[in-house]
Amino acid sequence: MDGSQPINPFLSGNYAPVRDEEDFDLTVTGEIPAGLAGVFYRNGPNPQFHPGADYHWFGGDGMIHGFFVESGKVRYRNRYVRTPKWLAENAAGRQLFGTFGNPLTTDPSVLGEDAGVANTNILWHAGRLMALEEGHKPFELDPLTLESRGYLDQYRGRVTAHPKIDPDTGEMTWFGYSTGEAPLNATVSYGVTSASGEVLRRDDFEAPYSSMVHDFLVTSGHVLFPILPLTGSLERAMNGGPAYAWEPDKGAFVGVMARDAGVETLRWFETEACYVFHPMNAWEEGDRIFADVMEYPAAPLFPNADGSRGDDSAARLVRWTFDLAGDSNRIKREPLDDLAGEFPRFDERRAGLAYRHGWFAGTSQRPGRFGFDAIAHVDLATGRRATHDLPLGDVTGEPVFVPRSADAAEGDGWVISVVYRGNEDRSDFLVFDARDLPAGPIATARVPRRVPFGFHGNWRPA
Repeated sequence: MDGSQPINPFLSGNYAPVRDEEDFDLTVTGEIPAGLAGVFYRNGPNPQFHPGADYHWFGGDGMIHGFFVESGKVRYRNRYVRTPKWLAENAAGRQLFGTFGNPLTTDPSVLGEDAGVANTNILWHAGRLMALEEGHKPFELDPLTLESRGYLDQYRGRVTAHPKIDPDTGEMTWFGYSTGEAPLNATVSYGVTSASGEVLRRDDFEAPYSSMVHDFLVTSGHVLFPILPLTGSLERAMNGGPAYAWEPDKGAFVGVMARDAGVETLRWFETEACYVFHPMNAWEEGDRIFADVMEYPAAPLFPNADGSRGDDSAARLVRWTFDLAGDSNRIKREPLDDLAGEFPRFDERRAGLAYRHGWFAGTSQRPGRFGFDAIAHVDLATGRRATHDLPLGDVTGEPVFVPRSADAAEGDGWVISVVYRGNEDRSDFLVFDARDLPAGPIATARVPRRVPFGFHGNWRPA
């Protein structure tokens, strides 16, 4: 042993934070399509100060990266989300909070204070730009300056990072997990916000156990809550173990109910242990519900309950089928594609409805490759997949679909993504023809520095 400390992989390479807040006009090669005008917002963890030894990538301070596209030009701006945690640490000039607000690694001066980081998603709804994460209320930002405005108190508690917007009504359906009084509890909240921004309902129910429920599924008529065995345990954490850990013996459950029904009507379907961070889409046909999800055989990035290293397995696109008229509560599972990947997206004008086209960040697993080195398009009607393979050393973020126009056919438009150029240690904003990824980007906007790896982004049209 040489006494050196291990390097946290989430603080090195393109995971390492970029702490300057800047504004750049980007150099464009190729041609930005005339119809592409608006803003692409991307969120991700970017710790303001060097964090403690317990740092997990999911716990960094939120930073918004905005790509403002107009008249064939692209302007970049990045700003921290100035949460109460960020403000307290900024005033102190150092890190105060442990990851996920862990009381064992939090400075006594801020014990019990708000530890929100607003670092996971960013969404435009009802005239508000909201930064979202697992454990707190939505945090509003100015859509042009990215200036922080504060929490939206009408949500009355935590809302997770993946609401769904109904393409017909404009309603936003959402949920929160571990919403009870004690930390790491099994209470889940279900809520609906009107197209005008009024919170219409927020109801609580008890899940089979405390689980990290990162995302959920919504169809035109139903909502589905996956309770999968990445479990939370306050007792385990207070004894020095992991707050969240993989416990496959708990089994896997999905609660299904009609969107306008009471939470007491939930019906629990079951399947073998697996994990899903992100679904692509879900819809219903008669008495059957179909859900396409990126399914892992075990939750990556988290340890086992005894603290041992977990299984860093890969996710693949799988279809879940629920038979609401059947006597069985078993979920039917069938693979759709064999390319490992994450961050599935689709044409969200088909949200909750039958659909054909989907995109995701793929992992080719070619020699010498790292991370998501391909952008994939799947045609679910033909079963065909097309990809754009990135050069060695490059890594893509989440690919986001933008329709060519409001009434364009499904899948007719562009895919945009932020790609890290590993050999140059900087990033690019790329625009592709959504149905012809192999042709490569039709436009590239060069960012003069890195955009650190992050989570989710969304497009707001001009």
